[in-house]
Amino acid sequence: MKHIQAFKQYFSLFLLMIISLFSFSQTKAPYEMNISGVKVIVQPSNNEIVEIQTIIKGGVQNYPLNKAGIESLAMSALSECGTIKDDKNSWKNKLEKVSAQVYGFTGMDYATVTMNCINSDFNTVWPLYVDALVTPRFDAREFERIKQDAINNLKAQASQPDYAINKLAKQTAFSGHDYAKSPEGTEEIVGKLTPVETKAYYTSILTRSRLLIVVVGEIDKAILEQKITSMLAAIPGGRPFILRKEMYNPKQNTFKSEKKELATNYIQAVAGGPNPGSADFDAYKLAMNIFYDRNFLEVRSNNGLSYAPYSYFNGGTTSSSGIGVSTTEPDRYIAVVKTLISKTKKDGFTQSEVKDWKTTYITDFYYKQETNSAQAGAFANNEILHNNWRRSLTLKDDIKKVNVADVNKAFNKYMTNLTWVYQGDPSKVDPTLYTSDTREKLPPSKMVKTKIN
Repeated sequence: MKHIQAFKQYFSLFLLMIISLFSFSQTKAPYEMNISGVKVIVQPSNNEIVEIQTIIKGGVQNYPLNKAGIESLAMSALSECGTIKDDKNSWKNKLEKVSAQVYGFTGMDYATVTMNCINSDFNTVWPLYVDALVTPRFDAREFERIKQDAINNLKAQASQPDYAINKLAKQTAFSGHDYAKSPEGTEEIVGKLTPVETKAYYTSILTRSRLLIVVVGEIDKAILEQKITSMLAAIPGGRPFILRKEMYNPKQNTFKSEKKELATNYIQAVAGGPNPGSADFDAYKLAMNIFYDRNFLEVRSNNGLSYAPYSYFNGGTTSSSGIGVSTTEPDRYIAVVKTLISKTKKDGFTQSEVKDWKTTYITDFYYKQETNSAQAGAFANNEILHNNWRRSLTLKDDIKKVNVADVNKAFNKYMTNLTWVYQGDPSKVDPTLYTSDTREKLPPSKMVKTKIN
């Protein structure tokens, strides 16, 4: 185990050194412009790829619960229903001739309309991108096709226990709030949506007040400014829009159970977390990464309670964290995990753990920034959630500033009360073990430890 850990550390340091050398070779600094009231972030690149992402802010804040799924359908329609100038086949054929991509996607906090092509084809692809974004057709026949695809995907997801427990956790923890909504919607809601209603919705959110544009590519600044100005002239200003941030802070431990015929039992808990842009954000991210390793070791390796225990931190507009497991012994699991949380709070994380995970976290972030698409996504995410796109460039220094005390303080602050949900055999679980504040003594490990030469 020590040899493996040492290899991981040396490999991470090696990658970090290579990435640092690569970063210094990026001589052209990113910049921002304000065009017609819209912030445009530009990162010149040393390659022939152009990635442009137009962000529409809001996500689940844009629609009521009974219309969940409408934004997802609208984003699909942009690339699947044709435009005013071209039907679907004509529009797609033009893109395929130059192997370019244009597509839309939505999540919890914002939607993204993306174009990706090689630099020499930019003038060919840009008009097709603008048409999809500004004058989509929402053809009735094609709309019914993508709607049925969406319903089929929802049916497939519903049969997956991991998806089901995650959905129950969100609906329970965030009941009455925006994060209880699913961007994909439900079969019932999606089935009732019409192309006319969905187009009207899309038109309502396509305003300059909600937009952010990110460009990663080698495009002359004057040309880029002229093209974006022309595109934005066709988009109304709209009312001022501010993306709301909420704290999730459960006041007590709760437990909700659903009977399901499953081969094992699924458990998930939701706790609070620091909002993006707050002082605790990076420290808590590190804390939950380290806790993931501890949780995996204790639940799986030492006690054999699950093949894939997990923990997570979701740093969206309503930040949350949590833990989860699938197990045949739910009451033994809660004794193990509650004791682990209590021990972690009491003893804290070690200097070595924090140091190793800081290196791993930084390396992983920059390793994933190889593509123009990933860089654009990082700029967009940091600007929308942290109000600071330059965080993508300063992350290494920001993480280095975090110390052990910061990490321990953040874990103790946010990993407190938990909203537990359970799907499986109710006779196998005692809810009071999940809601009580008692800390169990860690049960002896069931695993036989073997000597490693």
